[in-house]
Amino acid sequence: MTIFLFSIILLIGAYFAGLLGSLTGLGGGVIVIPLLTLVFGVDIRYAIGAALLASIATSSGSATAYVKEGITNIRLGMFLEIATTIGAVGGALIAVYTPTNTIAILFGVILLFSAAMTLRKKNEAALTEGSKLSYLLKLNSSYPTKEGIVQYKLKNIGGGFSIMAFAGVISGLLGIGSGALKVLAMDTVMRIPFKVSTTTSNFMIGVTAAASAVVYLQRGYMDPGIAFPVILGVLGGAITGSKLLTRMNTRVLKIIFCTAIVFIATEMIYNGIQHHF
Repeated sequence: MTIFLFSIILLIGAYFAGLLGSLTGLGGGVIVIPLLTLVFGVDIRYAIGAALLASIATSSGSATAYVKEGITNIRLGMFLEIATTIGAVGGALIAVYTPTNTIAILFGVILLFSAAMTLRKKNEAALTEGSKLSYLLKLNSSYPTKEGIVQYKLKNIGGGFSIMAFAGVISGLLGIGSGALKVLAMDTVMRIPFKVSTTTSNFMIGVTAAASAVVYLQRGYMDPGIAFPVILGVLGGAITGSKLLTRMNTRVLKIIFCTAIVFIATEMIYNGIQHHF
């Protein structure tokens, strides 16, 4: 395969990765890493390095539009980034000394979890009374809907913060943005409406990925020939996804997406057990 053909295929694959990552809040790495490792046979650590850059691109592309529309809770995102950034650096350092087949198996398990989280019933109801800490930190906010502005309150701030720290470790270790865990912390634990948790997750993913990307860069696990088409493709897909999210019912898309990543997860776990990485 020529370098040109490789770049074109990777560019197209990265575009769809960014599109799906933006629509689901999971980040583009869930598609980019399997594409690079299973299709092109790239070493998983180089794939993770490219995926971290893809997560930054996804966040940059989609978060800008979400912030402009007033859906993202910026104050909450910056507060939770304290936990995810610390976790991300720790996860990246662990990954450097972890066998590649172990990383592949863990990646597959997290993908299966992400699929389950994507299909579960979402929390759209807004709380009318929040916890004391949510008032103290001024994390309660509002977001626009077709029916008008909806006010919402937060609870279990400490529990959400703890899950975010773990999400950061997973992000640094696997390079996938750990959007499923972030949405879980905000949607289920802190009881934030789904659109707010998804868009805030997209906003946070870039900062988390940037923290762990530094470690991969220092270790030499970022190849410009791989990273450049990935960034361009993911950024384009993320911008498209941000425009579609507020206008479409994503249920069918998520079912197709989950079917695909369950298959990918099975392949990753199998190849990891067989030491093909």
